[in-house]
Amino acid sequence: MLSIKNVSLALGITAAIAFVICVLWGLLLPEPLHMHQFLQLVLPGFTWISVGSVILGLVESFLFGVFFGVIYVPVYNALQRRQAQ
Repeated sequence: MLSIKNVSLALGITAAIAFVICVLWGLLLPEPLHMHQFLQLVLPGFTWISVGSVILGLVESFLFGVFFGVIYVPVYNALQRRQAQ
């Protein structure tokens, strides 16, 4: 059985780290290789690039990760219980 708290926090932190990597990628590489269009599509309110927007994107990424953990863990645990019967 998975812990909803541990998995949700792990996914939230992983999503936040991925967001930071995407922003750094966009700052270091030329325009055709940027991720900013994708980030603007999936993160409401995110625009390329300001301090407030980066903070908003970081928070949204973390919350999306937590959201997926909250959905994933009960489904996984239910399937595990069902399989054990």
